[in-house]
Amino acid sequence: MTDLHALAEEAVVYAWPLYEMSRMRAATSPHRTEAGEEAPPPARWCNLFTPSRQLLRAGTSRVVTPNNDTLYTNAWLDLGDGPLVIDVPDTAGRYYVLGLLDFYTNPFAHIGQRLTGTAARAFVVTPPGWQGELPAAFDAPGARIEAPTRWLWVIGRILVDGPQDVPAVNALQDGFTVRPLADWQAGAAPRPRAFDPACDPKAPLTAGHFAAQVNAALRDNPPPTHEFALLARLAAAGIGPGAAALDDAQREALQAALDTVLPRLRAAQSGQRLPSGWIQPRVVEGSFGDDPLGRAQIALKYIGMLESREATYPLAWHDAQGRPLHGGARYRLRFAPGMLPPVDAFWSITMYGAGDYMLVDNPIDRYAIGDRTPGLRRDADGGLTIHLQHAQPAGEAARANWLPAPAGEFYLCLRAYVPREEMVDGRYALPPLERVDDDDNDKDTR
Repeated sequence: MTDLHALAEEAVVYAWPLYEMSRMRAATSPHRTEAGEEAPPPARWCNLFTPSRQLLRAGTSRVVTPNNDTLYTNAWLDLGDGPLVIDVPDTAGRYYVLGLLDFYTNPFAHIGQRLTGTAARAFVVTPPGWQGELPAAFDAPGARIEAPTRWLWVIGRILVDGPQDVPAVNALQDGFTVRPLADWQAGAAPRPRAFDPACDPKAPLTAGHFAAQVNAALRDNPPPTHEFALLARLAAAGIGPGAAALDDAQREALQAALDTVLPRLRAAQSGQRLPSGWIQPRVVEGSFGDDPLGRAQIALKYIGMLESREATYPLAWHDAQGRPLHGGARYRLRFAPGMLPPVDAFWSITMYGAGDYMLVDNPIDRYAIGDRTPGLRRDADGGLTIHLQHAQPAGEAARANWLPAPAGEFYLCLRAYVPREEMVDGRYALPPLERVDDDDNDKDTR
């Protein structure tokens, strides 16, 4: 491998989160408000919360591994003109979180039940290096958030207790607003700002497209000063805030790097695989620090993750014998008495097809099982057994605890919101995914 090709691979790992953020900003920022106001093409709106009004079901998500527990409310914030104020409603104890990602995908701040409570409050987000005066209202602990980058992605999640609870959460979503500080002080109504994302999120991933998006992002969102020397070195591969258009050698090296690095990142395991079949996820904190490889892996496969103390997500692609999970087999997941996932908010297990990473269409319209699922049957000793399979179980109790699987391969994600320390550090062990034969499964009618 030539020095230029090695440098290009290093550049792709470092810059992939910037590319993904640019692409997601173009794909998810709205061109029309809920009131019907359209931004002039090709502009879209920022500084505006955009709510998802219905729980996600099979075929309704634009992001992989979506959840079926919360309603989202998202906003892209541009701090280029100064501080912005986020107002949140009183959720009366209902779990919610606003996760703030900088443009390098670091989950650097969280607003919500765990850290700031559920009462109505206002939070000010200041641009990098901003030194102005703030009203006394923002002297309260946690009320001022200092942003590492000009552009931020705010991903909000509000707990929903089933379809009948959606209207109540829709009303809460309307209470999340964002305004420039001066407008907030004047009591002016929230108003979005139009911007040009300068990115086609469906464009083919070519070296030229990649470099253009990354270099624009670097100009708007400079990295920490200790990374300046790295950027100076990556400039030889065509990556940097002042980089010119790619020459032929840079274009060839970057394209080869994209074709090589991305499959490698997709195949890499993010976490520790346990004998039970579960993968204990790596601990994500407010910053990935000097771990560009870990940051790139998360950005590629799980962009928008919260820090682990807010939520952790063990995954399972295999059973306890190491075989891929498949709808042609039947599985049992039994939590012994007192051994349900230790959380201070809620937990759930969601089913996904391994081919598209999406929720699985099924005859009972059930995509997840968790601590709020109505009608679950406890075992005689107080434990809980979940049945995972494509065909409907034979026993009444097994049907009540059935999480339907696709006909082909699948995987599971356990979401633990506000996990206790033993869930984060791995001391709590999830039960094994046991593959059972037809006779054993049919007999299990507890």
